[in-house]
Amino acid sequence: MDLERRDLIKNTLGVAGFSLAAASHLMAAPRPGIRAVLFDAFPIFDPRPVFALAKEAFPAEGDTLVDLWRTKQFEYTWLRTVAGRYRNFWDVTRDALRYSARARKLDLSPADEDRLMGAYLNLKPWPEVPAALHKLKDAGIRLAFLSNFTREMLQANIRNSGLEGLFNPILSTDQAGAFKPEPHAYRLGLDAFGLPREEVLFAAFAAWDAAGAKSFGYPTFWVNRLNQPVEELGYAADATGASLTDLLVYVKV
Repeated sequence: MDLERRDLIKNTLGVAGFSLAAASHLMAAPRPGIRAVLFDAFPIFDPRPVFALAKEAFPAEGDTLVDLWRTKQFEYTWLRTVAGRYRNFWDVTRDALRYSARARKLDLSPADEDRLMGAYLNLKPWPEVPAALHKLKDAGIRLAFLSNFTREMLQANIRNSGLEGLFNPILSTDQAGAFKPEPHAYRLGLDAFGLPREEVLFAAFAAWDAAGAKSFGYPTFWVNRLNQPVEELGYAADATGASLTDLLVYVKV
């Protein structure tokens, strides 16, 4: 029997959901004392061109294909984690694309598949990202990725975005053999930095990831670029904003 997306996240987190107050633009006072920031991939890289390419390839069904692809992409990460059947995010993303095309009865040619998958290796940063990252780095704050992306995906996008030398380490959930929000995935950041968790800020793109990081115990900033509502999972980010500019305010840089 299919699991609803939110029920699946609740089971993975091991928490009971209850109503949360709606997020404001900045939900908390600035937090000094942060010595490192762990980033999910999408607060840094803009994924929208991938989905624009899907709409270009299938104009009549593009929106529907994109919605199903994104849903299946993350469903598969959680289902595989719960089942203990890990495959990396690149493979999961390809599997989700193939399923979605079949479900919509679309003729996904090998060339179309290669173009859509290849777009995940050539993402560009959101406009304010380079300046914000350099400001954090200049303030002595350590920066790292902690992403479901494979290390190869992260490295390709770092290189293509001109962000070399800013992130160390580059952590993929491949190293844990489990996708976020499984706690072992979040623990990679603590093990890498060797810092108390109250000094390591997690910057999430998705509301479920913010909830997962907060449930693990990280101070958490939700970069809510798409103005999404808070998930009903029992945990909310310490603060939220629309960009890394707001994150700079939160860490007092």
